[in-house]
Amino acid sequence: MLTFTRLFRTLFPGLLFSFIILAASGCGYHFQGTGKPVGISIDSLAVPLMESTSSFLGFEGEFTRAIREEFVSHGRVPIVSREEASAVLIGKIYEIGTQPYSYELLHGDVQGRETTYEVTNARWLEIMLKIRLEDRATGHVIWEDRKMTERHTYAVTNDPLANRFNQRRALRAIARILARRIYAKTMERF
Repeated sequence: MLTFTRLFRTLFPGLLFSFIILAASGCGYHFQGTGKPVGISIDSLAVPLMESTSSFLGFEGEFTRAIREEFVSHGRVPIVSREEASAVLIGKIYEIGTQPYSYELLHGDVQGRETTYEVTNARWLEIMLKIRLEDRATGHVIWEDRKMTERHTYAVTNDPLANRFNQRRALRAIARILARRIYAKTMERF
């Protein structure tokens, strides 16, 4: 004989699963696999060179290229000049900073006195930017993020050229991550 508790244990997981599926399908959440934006109409997109107010110079092109490549490799919205575009993606990098990530304590003799000091082995590279998607014809802001932030670590050595190379590699990694986030904000909205 089936008791209420046994019946509840038998039916509850199936009912709960069915309820979750029905609720999720009714909320408007869905994935778009066509390469076209969801919820907005963009016939073409311009991605002008990112601006920067940071003292780190020369990386704006890498950021812009990463964003363009993300749109070209996944979407079906053509990247065109600003004058031909129906929407424009405008970005400005306003802060780049580094902070120690890991270090080791070294003991040594400095001017005849034994001392302990820190040597950094790795640093965080953090980038903050403002970015918005505008309808070019009206100037209407479709979406905007004033504090998009990402960070990545890089190794620090005694060689300044190796450090510069490692920092550039971290910057490229951040650019790819941010490009994916920007693409998702533009194309996979729900």
